[in-house]
Amino acid sequence: MNRDKVKQLRARYPKGTRVQLISMEDPYAPVPPGTEGEIIFVDDTGSVHTKWDNGSSLALIPGEDTFRVLPPQLTELKLYMPMTVDYFENGGEDAFPLLDFEAVRCVDNINAALLRERLPEEETQGLMRYYDREDGAAEKVRSLNFTAEVKDEKLWGVAVCQVTADLTEEALSRLKDYAAGQASDGFGEGFEQRGIKLSDGSEIYAHLWQDHDWDIQTEAERFGMDEPELTM
Repeated sequence: MNRDKVKQLRARYPKGTRVQLISMEDPYAPVPPGTEGEIIFVDDTGSVHTKWDNGSSLALIPGEDTFRVLPPQLTELKLYMPMTVDYFENGGEDAFPLLDFEAVRCVDNINAALLRERLPEEETQGLMRYYDREDGAAEKVRSLNFTAEVKDEKLWGVAVCQVTADLTEEALSRLKDYAAGQASDGFGEGFEQRGIKLSDGSEIYAHLWQDHDWDIQTEAERFGMDEPELTM
């Protein structure tokens, strides 16, 4: 097989691509139809070496064997940011910042309000729908949505991202910048201006961003949790 064809196959079937076999022409020990596997590499002859889920390592021969590429498997990446909450008594005009132990009690109300903010056109990608760069983050991050979460007895805003592969340091940095922008000047700016009613008639305002003591970190950076290493 000529080099250009091999180059095309390598671009079409990069390492880690999930495939499902439809049929294999090997007369001795073919992989059963329907078996799924992960592509390891394409060699110089154009054979697509695959690690099959049943333990087989038979290569696929494009043009002879028939298979389909499966949608990429998604993993969850969370970016944490401090969240603050202001409280207005029923009929009152003065705002009172809630302490941590008070703010965590409002997590369900805040999450319900965050869900109400999602637009129909954001159903698939969430806020990644508005990401306008052509880079590693655009390629690997399928969706981004904000939620609220209680961790270490504190309330956190969380950008929950569905990703298809580990991000490079550069892609993660750009994703953080984008999430921070949505928390401050994009989604979060409008969200923090809309009151959230509590059952007692009082009202709270939740802030994904503030101009001091604020940053955005992965779960590993924030809490020391294990996460896949970044690719280089």
